[in-house]
Amino acid sequence: MITKRNFNPLKVAQYVWRDVALAGGAATAVALVHQAGYLLALSFSPVAVLGTALAIFLAFRANTAFVRWQEGAQLWANIVNASRVFSRLIITFTDSHQHTAVYNQEVATRFKQEMLYRHLAWVNALRLQLRRQEIGTELTPFLPQPSDHDLVRTATNLPNLLLQKQGQEIYQAMATGVLQGFDSFQLEGQLAALSAAQANCERLKNIPIPRQYDYFTRLFVRLFVVVLPLFLVNTAVVDGSVWLILPLTLLIAFLFTTIERIAAVNEDPFENRLTDVPLTAICRDIERDLRAMLGEEKLPDPLLPQEGYLW
Repeated sequence: MITKRNFNPLKVAQYVWRDVALAGGAATAVALVHQAGYLLALSFSPVAVLGTALAIFLAFRANTAFVRWQEGAQLWANIVNASRVFSRLIITFTDSHQHTAVYNQEVATRFKQEMLYRHLAWVNALRLQLRRQEIGTELTPFLPQPSDHDLVRTATNLPNLLLQKQGQEIYQAMATGVLQGFDSFQLEGQLAALSAAQANCERLKNIPIPRQYDYFTRLFVRLFVVVLPLFLVNTAVVDGSVWLILPLTLLIAFLFTTIERIAAVNEDPFENRLTDVPLTAICRDIERDLRAMLGEEKLPDPLLPQEGYLW
């Protein structure tokens, strides 16, 4: 996620230079042909209408992309909230049975730690899956049992199987008396909320904005910047030099292309890019919260923006 207010021009150029260069080439060609006397100046009115229509189309495209990015951020805010509630219920439900005959302090403590650490494994597994990154050994510190490590090696959807394991452990705890009464019902509700958040994240990742919007937006922008010099010739000549169409074309092309590229980047919030929802930082915040709830004092440092970017 970009946190700084000012942008590096070189990084911006990486996204738009091809279309701007195309526009510059078209403007140069039009100027040369016009100077040779083979090109008539055209009225600016038609391209003004086309530009207005394209601006409306781009505004719709940019708004749709922002809604997707904002939904991705909201889903992870929901995951943060559900993680805190789930962990709080695990701890308070377990501790509330201290007065019962079947309560075992060692077993209860181990249960709380394993459940919260396995949840941290789920959070980070979801992050890695959404970004299509290799898991490697990153989850090892959070996996308390050998069977959890087996899931990492064999699972096709690791976050889903980790949620399933959490459910199994809850009912195992009910059988041993670590959890009692109606504890499982409320914990299942939180697992359902986490599963729903995961499904919605997967929807954003796997179901893109309709491709016709992406394709035709890019096509219309490129056609517009290519034909634009034909309609700027008359204005440039009146203002004193046909070569004025070059800076005018580059400026307008940069404007339209930048808006189109912003929309294209924002529509996919889980691509491990600078413009992403900061999943790594969110996962670290969840880790700090849950480990603090367990009473741990040595917590990992929060992730802060580096050079204006938060991952």
